[in-house]
Amino acid sequence: MACNFFLFLGLFLALSSFALASDPMALQDFCVADANATVLVNGVACKDPKMVEANDFFFSGLHLPGDTSNAVGSKVTPVNVAQIPGLNTLGISLARIDYAPCGINPPHTHPRASEILTVVEGSLEVGFITSNPENRLIQKVLHKGEVFVFPVNLIHFQRNVGTDNAVAIVALSSQNPGVITIANAVFGSTPSIPSDILAKAFQMDTKVVNHLQTKF
Repeated sequence: MACNFFLFLGLFLALSSFALASDPMALQDFCVADANATVLVNGVACKDPKMVEANDFFFSGLHLPGDTSNAVGSKVTPVNVAQIPGLNTLGISLARIDYAPCGINPPHTHPRASEILTVVEGSLEVGFITSNPENRLIQKVLHKGEVFVFPVNLIHFQRNVGTDNAVAIVALSSQNPGVITIANAVFGSTPSIPSDILAKAFQMDTKVVNHLQTKF
């Protein structure tokens, strides 16, 4: 009986080890995104390594102020795999955010990334909301050189609380973090979410919902 037990245990451990085996890292130096590839993969197919050049890993433009003359008073300049093909499979990206006085980066989420923000100029009020059922708001005012982290997929925002323009640089843990701006998604979807659903969800009159939908 004891022999059978140890035989079973050894077989179980062997099968478990086989099932859990994997390569923890990339299997090549890089996988530069090939924007012209027709193969559908989770990400972007690789460019022929022999055709890779320095510009595949390069971007210029973060020194340029973004145009904040819009309804929310902010501008995001992304640097993800669409701008730097060499980011493909590396799991990183970044962005510059410019804020006019009183400008906001509206409540939004990144479905595929956590975010770390550094204030380069000015002062920002930042915050994120924890998940149900607490829905706790965690917020802080940041000044030049200070850093704040937004956990993956949680709704977060920033607001310029200074009298001058503000600038932040953010890094994200995905080559393509995605963004869902809450107001745009809820009130500006195509086709529109039925107004009676939104009226019940937000506990407001359908006329108010219809008005909000025209804004987006």
